[in-house]
Amino acid sequence: MKLFYEPNNAYFGDCMPFYHDDTFYVFHQRDARNPRPFEPFEWSLATTKDFVHYEDKGVAIPKEGDDSPEQYIFAGSVFEGNHKFHAIYTAYNRDFAAQGKDAQVLMSAESDDLLNWKKTGKFVLPAPEGYDGNDWRDPFILWEEESQQYIMILGARKLKGKQMRTGRTVWFTSKDLSEWHFEGDFWAPETFTMHEMPDLFKMGDWWYLLTTEYSERSKTIYRMSRSLKGPWIAPADDAFDGRAYYAARSCSDGKHRYLFGWAATKTDNQDMNSWDWAGTFVCHEIYQRPDGTLGVKLPDSMLSAYEPDTEVMKGPATLETVDSQANLHITETPEDFYKVEMDFQISENTRMFGIRLFEDPETGDSYKYEVNLAENRIYFDRTPNQPWYRYFDKGLERPIHLEAGRKYHARLIVDDSIVIMYIDGVSLIARMHAKAGCDLSAYVIDGSLKIENITIAKSLRLSLIHISEPTRRTPIS
Repeated sequence: MKLFYEPNNAYFGDCMPFYHDDTFYVFHQRDARNPRPFEPFEWSLATTKDFVHYEDKGVAIPKEGDDSPEQYIFAGSVFEGNHKFHAIYTAYNRDFAAQGKDAQVLMSAESDDLLNWKKTGKFVLPAPEGYDGNDWRDPFILWEEESQQYIMILGARKLKGKQMRTGRTVWFTSKDLSEWHFEGDFWAPETFTMHEMPDLFKMGDWWYLLTTEYSERSKTIYRMSRSLKGPWIAPADDAFDGRAYYAARSCSDGKHRYLFGWAATKTDNQDMNSWDWAGTFVCHEIYQRPDGTLGVKLPDSMLSAYEPDTEVMKGPATLETVDSQANLHITETPEDFYKVEMDFQISENTRMFGIRLFEDPETGDSYKYEVNLAENRIYFDRTPNQPWYRYFDKGLERPIHLEAGRKYHARLIVDDSIVIMYIDGVSLIARMHAKAGCDLSAYVIDGSLKIENITIAKSLRLSLIHISEPTRRTPIS
């Protein structure tokens, strides 16, 4: 049983979501890792109405041969204009740079139904002078009502000698989708080596600019502004998740906005190894806080797919300690699929608290989500961490600010090797490949933790989530 989508015999890569007629069209790349990771790939398509049931539509925009600029179909954007659907995508050839050619250029395709695409052969947009033609990718297009024009943003690098941190988001404008005018840098913080998968949307009075960077923390971040002209403000928590969630783009159905990213796999499915490119599609729902910052949660349609919750314990439980650790065994859980909900409160001067999952009751060996209140952060790791270290956890942490005496809700999702913790709009995804047991426990260190309303759901309402076989179509080249 699985909640999160993963294509048959492949891993889910960068995603180009589009919403039309009550359906999300989830265009994405697939890495078969056969015979090795990151061999040439194209755009595939899966559709969904609820992020629970998916229909695999197979290849949408095909790759070409090794001599073509379209050896790979890298990321881009799908949008509607002039009574057609359009895709502007990145064509990439891994051999061109060594031949003195630009490895990445923008190209386009059109469709009448979002299923059958024809490459136009007309639109080829290379990097302008002064920008790196080997890092020129991931265009995103939107129609901007106020200026009555299309805006296209994409990730780029400025050529500045040997300097590395020259990544930026650049922009073009167009009135008719035929002529595109280069407007220069849209956001150039001189902080990252490259900007990937940029996204731009307005919610209320705020504009939000998303990008994924891989030179510092390797995750999707955002900036906010009252104007498209900036300045682009960094909130205190400028991310949506940790290192294991990458290349996220957003899409709205007109009522809600969702984040489409992938939970990275670990190399060889080993806890000690680092993260791979591609993995499993995980959808977060974005919501706006009163101060304009953004939080995420599990989409309601996914939440309602679980069987009814079962109460785990009657009444509240309080853990108290002055200078040690107090523990509470909550329940035994299934090995690979469940959802646990609980409310909790902390007291003044509490130092740390957490949840241990897949714990061996004899040894205490487990995974843990731990909140360090002195450092205002939540992180994921193995415990005990002996011999140090037992889990490669770099980047598996988020800032979190919790107030004493206030009631919070925690939601823990386990789906095979994927685990997600949601608390107060903060999400943290990780992977687990060496589960020692099946116990779930809570603990507090130096302080007080009250937990109540603990429930568990161990399956989905349907006995099987059906993912159809790919539709066999021959895309029009």
